[in-house]
Order: sequence, then structure tokens, then C-alpha cells
Amino acid sequence: MSNEDELDRVFKALANRVRREICDALKLRPLTTKQLCAAFPAIDRTTVMMHLRVLERAGLVVAVRKGRERFNHLDAMPIQAIHERWIGPHAAAAAAGLGRLKRGLDGAGEARADTSAAGGKKQTHGAA
Repeated sequence: MSNEDELDRVFKALANRVRREICDALKLRPLTTKQLCAAFPAIDRTTVMMHLRVLERAGLVVAVRKGRERFNHLDAMPIQAIHERWIGPHAAAAAAGLGRLKRGLDGAGEARADTSAAGGKKQTHGAA
């Protein structure tokens, strides 16, 4: 499977509100399927399992069986890949632009201060 296919699966998985909420629930710690079902009482167990399968195929959830329980772990690496490809470069460009703006504003403020100080000195010297 190509990297583009993997990204498509991640975006499709995260396009659903319930699946994003499941990922949010798994951020702090792994949860059993039973715990996830309890966290989403408006959804039946079959539907929770369907959402988990979509998240697993996208590589966002890894299920580990321990005895009769199935622990669902969030794997944030696919989200990190999205960040590195799209968000990081845009954030870096935005930060660089803000840095240029700040330097420009600081330079303009210094120029105004120098002009004001020079103007004040001229008046002082002229009055003497």
C-alpha cells in the first residue's frame, strides 16, 4: 500500500466525529472495548466495534488482547505524519512571517525613538 493510500485511510477515519472522539478517549490511556462502549452509551457495541475496525485499518488504533479483554491503544504516528507533511511546514512559514513582522515593527519603533531623541536634542541645543 502506498503512503498516499495510508494517508487517505487516516483522513477518512478522522472524518467521522465518533471516531475522533474515540481517539480522544484513548489519548490518556488504553481502554478495553467494554470501557469504550460505556463511554459511548448512545452507540451499540457493534457500531463501536465497526468504528474501531476503521481506526485499526488506518493505523490509528492498535488492539492488544490480554485474556478475554481487548485493550485499544492510540497510535499517533499517522497523525504525526500528517503534521510533518502539512501542518509543520505551514506553521514554520507562519512563524517566519511573524518573526519578520516583529523585526520590522521593532526596527520601525527604534527608528521613531531615534528620530524623537534627535529632535529633542536639536531643540535642547537650539534653546541653549
